[in-house]
Amino acid sequence: MNHQVTPELSGWVVYRRLLSHSLNYWPLLVLAVLAMLLVALTEVGFAALMRPLMDGSFVERDPDVIRWMPLAILGLFLVRGIAEFGSRYTLSWVGRKVISEMRGTMFRHLLQMPVSFHDRNSAGQLISRFTYNVEQVAGAATDSITILVRDTLTVIGLLAWMFYLNWKLTLTVFIVAPVIGFLVDRITRRFRKISRRLQGSMGDVTHVTGEVMDGHREVKIFGGEQRERERFEAINENNRRLHMKLIATQAINTPIIQFFVAIALAVIVWMASNPGVVEEISVGTFVSFFTAMLLLLTPVKRLVDVNATLQRGIAAGQNIFALLDEQPEMDTGQRHLDRAKGALRFVGIGFAYETSGKPVLSNIDLDIQPGESVALVGRSGSGKTTLASLLPRFYDPSHGEIFLDGENILDYRLADLRRQIAYVSQHVTLFNDTIYNNIAYGADSDVVQEQDVIAAAEAAYAMDFIRELPDGLQTEVGDNGVLLSGGQRQRLAIARALLKDAPILILDEATSALDTESERYIQKALNNLMRDRTTLVIAHRLSTVEGADRIVVMQNGVIAEAGRHQELLAHNGIYAHLHQLQFGESENA
Repeated sequence: MNHQVTPELSGWVVYRRLLSHSLNYWPLLVLAVLAMLLVALTEVGFAALMRPLMDGSFVERDPDVIRWMPLAILGLFLVRGIAEFGSRYTLSWVGRKVISEMRGTMFRHLLQMPVSFHDRNSAGQLISRFTYNVEQVAGAATDSITILVRDTLTVIGLLAWMFYLNWKLTLTVFIVAPVIGFLVDRITRRFRKISRRLQGSMGDVTHVTGEVMDGHREVKIFGGEQRERERFEAINENNRRLHMKLIATQAINTPIIQFFVAIALAVIVWMASNPGVVEEISVGTFVSFFTAMLLLLTPVKRLVDVNATLQRGIAAGQNIFALLDEQPEMDTGQRHLDRAKGALRFVGIGFAYETSGKPVLSNIDLDIQPGESVALVGRSGSGKTTLASLLPRFYDPSHGEIFLDGENILDYRLADLRRQIAYVSQHVTLFNDTIYNNIAYGADSDVVQEQDVIAAAEAAYAMDFIRELPDGLQTEVGDNGVLLSGGQRQRLAIARALLKDAPILILDEATSALDTESERYIQKALNNLMRDRTTLVIAHRLSTVEGADRIVVMQNGVIAEAGRHQELLAHNGIYAHLHQLQFGESENA
């Protein structure tokens, strides 16, 4: 599966950016760090208690020490419990807040991405960034920081106590430090490499699953179950292998480093058993030192293990920040537009898609008057939909200019430009919401009233079936309107366009793939919608455009013919040939 290549940010840059989000809540972070410092001090305090416990209670049998020692141990662990809860809860609150804000930032940024961005990025990969990748960042921003701060402070505190007790023995610990540092560096690189591949694999899983769910009818009718099963199994197996590589790296990481720590521990025990050293320290001092050494193992293990979480988070952060660093739609226009008259002019338009580079449109010149209906017809791939897509600036032309009411559309603010355009296509998009909210989508919620929605639905001949539904306008339509028929979805889309009341209308194959009765309803609704609006009609079925004010015939990205229906038939050119083919097929049928 191909993945979009994005510039890779270094691990430190990514982590610094993650931390910059957390620093917005610095008072809570300070509180969490102070609580973690208290936790670390309780670890040192427990090791320190071993000296008076051994020397005072068991060797000297001091009654005062025997009396206060149990209370000291209870107090120590009470303080530790409160501090640990406070640090974990506070830091987790900050972490989840940062993740929530980051997810919101990603979503807002995604809404600003140009159509070309979605052309080259699969939905599955993008969804994976919002779900799996963000959760990996959450681990790096909460658990890893907790462990890094708390356990680093604990290690420093315990080493300081050990150094205080006997500096000669403590220096032994640093013999293995360079080896551990080298191992951690090697393993860190491997963690990050596997994590990046694993996140791409998760995107593949999401992508294939989404495709099968969206195309489940095609899979069943074309017997594609076995093929899809094999495709998913291959991706799923790759995901499993990558997980196992990560687990194996993490599993071998801890015992190797613990072995080197054990070497230091063994050397310390050997040195402490030396007669010269035994004479210098008391039983309590040795037990306290040894306890501190044992207590070191747990935070060192956690610090080693957290590397996996940290590297997964950094790899996920690289993906997330690659998305956030993508250039949003260019919106440099300053001109305000309340309501356009609808005069359109295309001058010398040329266009090629980024993915292919092959010209799709060449030297298109077209003038459209306010309220005029212009049909774009031609064979598939002739450039009809592409030309219409330039008007709302889904793409910008490679060369040439488009004018609306005499002004270049680049000079208008994007929101103002798109507010002038309503769009209805054969592939209707409905949201998993009520009929009411789907019709009102895009309308000013502060202005639109229920009677406006009903009026739009009436004009679209949609109220006929809406009244028959149990909940009427409040009926849920399901995922992309799956609970409605094709004709019903189409009428809701027309009602939505009617309610928007835009001066310019784009109809992209709005009546194709409908039965005769549905098409009759839709055509009546479209007639209501097109009234007094500048309309671009993209159609293959020429019977639907015979009444257009002008028909523009496109071929190989250029305008080959233009005129009214009867004029083009009389011209006996491309349009007449297409008309003969379609109506000849109808008669033969």
